[in-house]
Amino acid sequence: MTTTPTTSSGRSVSAPVATKAGWSDLDVRAVDTVRVLAADAVQKTGNGHPGTAISLAPLAYLLYQNVIRHDVTDPHWLGRDRFVLSAGHSSLTQYIQLYYDGLLEKDDIEALRTWGSRTPGHPEVHHTPGVDLTTGPLGSGVATGIGMALAQRRQRGLYDPNAGDGESVFDHHIYIVAGDGCMMEGVASEASSLAGTQRLGNVTLLYDQNQISIEDDTDVSFSEDVAKRYEAYGWDVRVVEWRREHGTTSPDYVEDVDALLEAIEAGKKVTDKPTFIMVRTVIAWPSPTKQGTGKAHGAALGDDEIKGLKEAIGFDPEQTFQVDDDVIEHVRSTRAARSEELRAAWDEKFAAWEEANPEQAGLLFRVRAHQLPEGFDAAFPEWEADPKGVATRAASGKILTALADVMPELWGGSADLAESNNTTMGGQPSFIPTDRQTSEWQGGPYGRTLHFGVRENAMGMALNGIALEGLTRPYGGTFLVFSDYMRPAVRLGAIQEADAIYLWTHDSIGLGEDGPTHQPIEHLASLRAIPDLDIVRPADANETAAAWKSILARHGRPVGLCLSRQALPVFDRSETGSVDGVAKGAYTLVESSADTPSVIIVGTGSEVSVAVQGAKVLEAQGIPTRVVSMPCVEWFAEQDDAYKESVLPASVKARVSIEAGSQMGWRDIVGDAGKIIAIDHFGASADGKKLFTEFGFTPEAVVAAAKESLDRVGHAVPGGDGPEAGTVGFEEKGK
Repeated sequence: MTTTPTTSSGRSVSAPVATKAGWSDLDVRAVDTVRVLAADAVQKTGNGHPGTAISLAPLAYLLYQNVIRHDVTDPHWLGRDRFVLSAGHSSLTQYIQLYYDGLLEKDDIEALRTWGSRTPGHPEVHHTPGVDLTTGPLGSGVATGIGMALAQRRQRGLYDPNAGDGESVFDHHIYIVAGDGCMMEGVASEASSLAGTQRLGNVTLLYDQNQISIEDDTDVSFSEDVAKRYEAYGWDVRVVEWRREHGTTSPDYVEDVDALLEAIEAGKKVTDKPTFIMVRTVIAWPSPTKQGTGKAHGAALGDDEIKGLKEAIGFDPEQTFQVDDDVIEHVRSTRAARSEELRAAWDEKFAAWEEANPEQAGLLFRVRAHQLPEGFDAAFPEWEADPKGVATRAASGKILTALADVMPELWGGSADLAESNNTTMGGQPSFIPTDRQTSEWQGGPYGRTLHFGVRENAMGMALNGIALEGLTRPYGGTFLVFSDYMRPAVRLGAIQEADAIYLWTHDSIGLGEDGPTHQPIEHLASLRAIPDLDIVRPADANETAAAWKSILARHGRPVGLCLSRQALPVFDRSETGSVDGVAKGAYTLVESSADTPSVIIVGTGSEVSVAVQGAKVLEAQGIPTRVVSMPCVEWFAEQDDAYKESVLPASVKARVSIEAGSQMGWRDIVGDAGKIIAIDHFGASADGKKLFTEFGFTPEAVVAAAKESLDRVGHAVPGGDGPEAGTVGFEEKGK
């Protein structure tokens, strides 16, 4: 090992020395084999990112061979460390190590980025064995990996709080590999700031500073001292110098894996700070002419360049995908032996933990089996009928408090909006370092109330990481309009089938005076457009309880729960359909006076009570009217045809939808003859009730729309024209 001098700024800097971290010549050959495989794989496919995978070969090999605790026979082992490739475009950095583990084969490397392969363009969890996290959008891996680190600490506190430092079976480390692009993305900065505040000593971020992006030299757009930035965040910062000068490949360029290993091990000993290790590299080194250039970043190197690379490291330039038998045998056998030793030690420790902690063990097995706890149904509060009503955000807050003792795996917080989002479980401590407590928020490192700060995108990414860790169920809140800031995280949550709960309040123009910047319009429609995401918008307090009950019973996809700021009437359930219908996405809330209704009104959230009032007027005029509450379009789509027909019979063509958001998507529900009461323009600053009136979300508008739909289908309307309709806010921008 080398000594570690410091710079004048106080940062540690590892001196370059040609050593091998105890590696044999076969290990060195294995590292060079990574370079060859990366170059050949991209060349065969014709597209991809070879340069970073070539120059990071020793770093990745060091992590998998010497550092990361993993079991090559069980990629889902509970005791494993997590590897996160935030620089997901360099997917070969991970795939080739998984090939060395035996989880992939060489054919998989050769099939890179092709149809049906196990090696897609960017790493995908649930698709490639050994991949813990889907990455690709730069910076997302940093933020999601930090979410995993948050989860690890909470899990330790939940299942094994009394274990000594480093002694718990739930102790594991998160290793994140990021590049220059990740460091530019704001979401990485958001999450890294939070990690420093939380003193997450269980995460190591390795920054590959090759200073090359698609536009070549990053000097054109990226000039700050990133190490100083991470010092300011409160991280333990270390610099490993493989490249002495920017833009050059000086003769003394040395891939000093000993220095890197020393930095990693020293960082792990700093338990009150996350560790940031900046490794100065040359992209695509040692390819002869494209190393250190943008030409090596996102395109195949070309046959001549690859031949030059192979010659430089002693490979046959005429062979492709060359893997010597003794290399693969050595790597797989040494990794298997290391895995077996690590797993045996952990299994022994786990057995002792299970015997000594039967209650926590029962909780662990229940959570891993996705089973609900005893007393789950009974824990939910119920609300009596109340015309003045309750805001669904307030109802949600009471539900969370009621579930606190029953469902210890449930935890979460808000992006600095706890009092507005009602995300705090009553009486539960904050998840925060002890010295970060305030007079308002008391807690400790194993607390339950998360404080994300004004960092919505990082919050969403962190929720995904917590969910993917798998031993807790996270939620996080902000205003629905700020789901815009979260959208990349929400999309990635859906791609990864993460059990995250995005809790969005202030869900319509009904929030009132804050005005159009805070009033969501297009958000419900745009979020429903994301595949494998459930959007739930309950109509009253009891629907909110039923929504939470169904959300927590489901697994395999994230959920957006959209809640009102304003009070909504609580329906008298003795006069309406059962709230159990929420689990099916839509149900008949108010039945018509005839066996077959003349018109059906479909609403969501705060507009359902408006639909009910309009239906009463229509019924009084002799028009049989059914009201359907549709809290979740996606859940309704899952139901069989018989149930869908029972709620929305095809024979009833006269239909009205009412939702205080974009009309997009509602034509599928109401059909060609239906009318859509919606808002396709921005709101205004005024009292919520005033806005509902001015923009046409009124019983009168419902009546007028129903009659127009009835007229379209040629259905005679009894009783004449009835009351005036007022303004109907659909299909008429600016009204």
